[in-house]
Order: sequence, then C-alpha cells, then structure tokens
Amino acid sequence: MSRRTAIQIGTYGFVCVAILLVPSFVEDAFVLNKYARYLVLGILAMALSLSWGYTGILNLGQATSFGLGSYCMAMSLKLKTVPVHTGSAGLPDFMVWNNVTELPWFWVPFHSLGFGIAAGILVPVVVAASLGWFMFKGRITGVYVAIITLAWLVVVNLLIIDQQRYTGGFNGITDLAQLEIFGFTFDAYDSSIFYLIGVCLTVSLFFALAVTKSKAGMILQAIRDHEDRVRYFGYDVANFKIFAFSVSAGIAGLAGMLYTIVMEFASPTFIGVPLSLGVVIWCAVGGRQSLLGAMLGAIVVTGMQGALSESETFLETWTLIMGGLFVAVVLFMPKGLAGAADTLMQRFLNRKDGDSVSATTAAVATSAKERGAS
Repeated sequence: MSRRTAIQIGTYGFVCVAILLVPSFVEDAFVLNKYARYLVLGILAMALSLSWGYTGILNLGQATSFGLGSYCMAMSLKLKTVPVHTGSAGLPDFMVWNNVTELPWFWVPFHSLGFGIAAGILVPVVVAASLGWFMFKGRITGVYVAIITLAWLVVVNLLIIDQQRYTGGFNGITDLAQLEIFGFTFDAYDSSIFYLIGVCLTVSLFFALAVTKSKAGMILQAIRDHEDRVRYFGYDVANFKIFAFSVSAGIAGLAGMLYTIVMEFASPTFIGVPLSLGVVIWCAVGGRQSLLGAMLGAIVVTGMQGALSESETFLETWTLIMGGLFVAVVLFMPKGLAGAADTLMQRFLNRKDGDSVSATTAAVATSAKERGAS
C-alpha cells in the first residue's frame, strides 16, 4: 500500500468517525434530523463523483436513481401504516381518493420490507444499466450523455406525477410508518436514524473507494482520461462505463431510501431537475475527482444554504452569496476544495521528502569529510 493510499484511508476513516460522534454533542432532535438529511445528500453527491469524477460520465439525471430508491422505500412503509389503510383491500389513502378498488400488482411485493429495501437499490441499478447499455454501446459520449440523462429524469418525473392513482401525484406518498428492523424502530427525530445513515455513509464511501482502487477502478480513470487509448488496448469500454453508471445508481438509490426515512415522505421533487443539477454543483465545489470531497461539498453547501436561508440577516441575499461562492470556487479552485487540499498535502509531502534527502546528503558529506581528515 502506498503512503498516499494510507493517508487517504486514514482521512476517510477520521471523517466517518467524526460524523458518527455528532449525536454525542447534539441534543436537539430537529437539528439532528437536519444534519442527517445533509449526510444523505452527501451520499448522493459521492455517488455522482464515482461516475463523473472517476469515469467522466456527467449524469445530469442522478436524481432519477435517488427518486426511484425513495419511492421503493415509501411504498413499503406506506403499506405498513395501518391508520391509512382505508380501503377494503388495505389500500393507501390516495388510491381510495382516486377510486382504485384493488392494490396494483406492482405494489403487492412491497408488503415485504426486505423486498422494498432490495428494490430500492436494484431498481435504480437495472434502470441505469438499461439506459447505459443504450448510450455506451452506441458510443454516445460527452454532452449527449448529459442531455439524455437529463431528458430521462424529466420523463420519469412526469410519469410519477401523471400516474396519481398509483404514485400520489404531486403530493407524493405521505403518512409513512417508521422503519422497523428486527423489532427496532428508527425514529426520524432520534439519534438512531443518524447512526443508521452514518453507517450507510461509511460503508458506501469505503465501498466506492475500494472500487476506485481496484483494477476496474484504474481502467475507469483511464477511460476518463483517454477513452480511445483504453479501447485500443482491447478493453470493452462500454461495459466498464455501464458498470460505473450502475454502481453510482445503486448508491444513489440507497441515499433515496434513507432520505424517505428521514423526511417521512416521498415526493416528485426528489426526481426534480433542481435537485439533480444541485448535485453537480456540490460535486464541483467539493471536488468531483474525490469521493470524500464530493460528499463534504454536498454537506457544506447544503448546510450553508440551510443556515443562510433561515437567517433573518441573509433572508433576501443568501442565494446571491451562494452564487458568489460557486463562482469563486470555479475560478480559483477548479478542482474543488478536495483539489486544493490535495495540492497542499502534496507540497507538504514533497517538502518533507526534500528535507529528508537534504539531511541524508549532509550526513553523507560530513561522513566523507571526517574520513578524509583522518
């Protein structure tokens, strides 16, 4: 293991431990719930970093996977909420209001929470793999991928809104039961949900890091830098792109499920263009070629947005301040906050190595002088 990799793993571990210690210092349930939401958005940004920063796939529809995961979890939790089963067949309330007389076939498996959790990851993966097969087997690259993923996001969003009888339409799926696993209930306004999200963040972060450090991860980065050259070496570039695109979608789906749990509802806004473009901005600010940087970028930006928008002083100007921050980062730190930190660390290591070489040279010269004098 190289020294750089060891430092990277240590840094990732330190940040994750620091996150898990937050409930020890925060007692306000509302504040803890807000911090948990920031962590979920951090997972979402980290997922985009895997496909954009490490593979060069700019996915402007990242919220599609996020929203699909969110709705899968919401469907399972909705079917466990006894008070809203007002129909003769235990139908969710919005189906009763829309004169649905029987639970649709695709809702039935979501009676099982295990199925809902699995679907929250696998459905985004399957959808992403299908879309990726269409794009990458056809050698679609660059801005065209961004346009297609954005268009797909809009299509899914309109489909969710249009099928109000089965999805809740504009209102989404509300009045959900709390997540209960093995008899333990995760309250959205309790430290238990924060720890759940913190653990999922840690696992996702180190899983993504392992992918980037593997041989496949090296090939993905080579594809980002020079796709044609990788193809000339005999690798199937399309398959590697589909792999990165699908893994990113799976992590985003996990984030969507967690967001539904902490927000206690699923909404079409989770599959909206503003959220999807916001993820791109978070990655750019944190550093798209750093998993940790993208995650922290999302946490910092959304935290600042929340703090400024809730402040009476900056109530009218917070959007201008955030816009100025984005412009400053793009101009002065094109590789984001992580890129700036990496540059500083590299200078420190080079200086340390230079000092060691100088000390060794001086010692050798002194020893030679002493031998000459004797």
